[in-house]
Amino acid sequence: MWNFIVQTFTWWNGQTMGTRFATWRFGKRVGEDEFGNVYYEGGTSSYGLPKRWVIYKGYAEASAIPPGWHGWMHHRTDVPPSKENYAVKDWQKEHRANPTGSPQAYRPPGSLAVAGERPRVTGDYDAWTPGN
Repeated sequence: MWNFIVQTFTWWNGQTMGTRFATWRFGKRVGEDEFGNVYYEGGTSSYGLPKRWVIYKGYAEASAIPPGWHGWMHHRTDVPPSKENYAVKDWQKEHRANPTGSPQAYRPPGSLAVAGERPRVTGDYDAWTPGN
């Protein structure tokens, strides 16, 4: 029952009821990545390209798509990684979740979120005042 409620009222937690129906009706399973995300293809887009979509395992985080699957999803290649011997390149980094809004987020020097004293103004900026 809980899955039904979640799929009815949320889009960020797996798949919605509409996506479940469209996947059942038109989707052809293409493969699965190491994170448990499942990839589908079916139908044709308005550009004449095959429609491709992913059903995330858990929270829908677009940055959780590995590089090989990202290329396939964006029509950079027609062969999905599940049908070829895709090997991660040595220059590719491991996936890291998007840290925005978390303590691990980037905070530049001078940000109000950084502890400590802000750097002094250097004089290269003149504040606007009315009438000048």
